[in-house]
Amino acid sequence: NHNNPVFLMAGGLGTRLRPLTDDVPKPLLKIGKKPILQTILEQFISAGFTNFFISTHYKAEMVKEYFGDGRKWKVSIKYIHEKEPLGTAGALGLLPKNLPNLPLIMMNCDLLTKVDFTYLLEFHLKHGGKATMCVREYDFQIPYGVVKAVNHKIISIDEKPIHKVFVNAGIYVLSASLIKSINKVIYMDMPNFLEKTITNVGDVNMFPI
Repeated sequence: NHNNPVFLMAGGLGTRLRPLTDDVPKPLLKIGKKPILQTILEQFISAGFTNFFISTHYKAEMVKEYFGDGRKWKVSIKYIHEKEPLGTAGALGLLPKNLPNLPLIMMNCDLLTKVDFTYLLEFHLKHGGKATMCVREYDFQIPYGVVKAVNHKIISIDEKPIHKVFVNAGIYVLSASLIKSINKVIYMDMPNFLEKTITNVGDVNMFPI
């Protein structure tokens, strides 16, 4: 079993999924026969995690009523309520100060993944950064011939090139010291938070999935 806290971000308005989210918050939308957040929770439980925090805002009472205190799954679930939307990282400032001195896994509540969470945790500990961001490869093709030139002379023409980049996958591991460094509650998105971490505190590693 892992005593590491798991923080699931479930407070979003689900604007892009309307009208599906007019009456049901996005975490409770069913994928197959169960809500997506239940699938995520059960994936973590099967990997040995038992200590959960869920951030709420939009239709928070429906989320709390469905998952309760976690007793149904034999785990602990506590809720972090955002009175106002705080971005993808702002709710970190609302976490209790007595968290175990262990890395925390943070994940958006609208992701279906087969990431091995135990291996992700081991990767983070092995590489010793302040944080680890899961990334995935994204390919995009330019539908034209790309011209490279020096002044007015064409050097090459690359016909419909494919570019490969890494993009944020919405799953993170954060060191205990990094979480404790958050001393106020402000609106904050995760990319900005990690950029400041890189600049001011230490390394942020990437974990390709």
